[in-house]
Amino acid sequence: MVNILGIGSSPRKGGNTDVLLRNLLKGANSQNASVEEIHLRDYRFESCIGCEGCRVAKRCTGLDDEMQLIYPKIHQATGLVLVTPIHNYNMTAFMKAFIDRLYCFYDFGDERPGDWSSRLADQGRRVIIAAIGEQSDLEEGGMDLTLKAMRLPLEALGYEVTGMMPVLGIFDKGEIEKRQRILDEAKKLGRQLVHEVEPA
Repeated sequence: MVNILGIGSSPRKGGNTDVLLRNLLKGANSQNASVEEIHLRDYRFESCIGCEGCRVAKRCTGLDDEMQLIYPKIHQATGLVLVTPIHNYNMTAFMKAFIDRLYCFYDFGDERPGDWSSRLADQGRRVIIAAIGEQSDLEEGGMDLTLKAMRLPLEALGYEVTGMMPVLGIFDKGEIEKRQRILDEAKKLGRQLVHEVEPA
């Protein structure tokens, strides 16, 4: 069974980010994948504090918060779907904090800087990265920056990118539901993820 974890980072419940994530996961689910949808706004967790405790413990020990509930879901899912609205030219603070908290999956050598590796690598993991912004240009509103800022750390962790989905020119709540082409594209990308990912 292929396990797919969808993570939304909008603070606005029922908005365009939620709708896009739901359609991406619908596509995955249509291929008999096991899917789970979570929203970071529903979890109480802090940003990484740089304590470096995870270098020894191989897990996050510096913060005992609800990110600890998400870590097992990440381990179980070989497919990941990340969706964010663009806030101030970048991903939301929720998404940035989430990605920073994945630092505990790295192994480091004794020297600094030095060799490093990810315990999530070489496991056939795949990711879809999607972002929604109101501007109509990839560069004007920070879309390019947002997608790159999400892609680079996920690739470093060992994920291969199945697809990146920029959604432009949308702001009003629920507006994306009127854009059937976008929703169809999302479902197609979700289906593709299942075919590319390796079962857990």
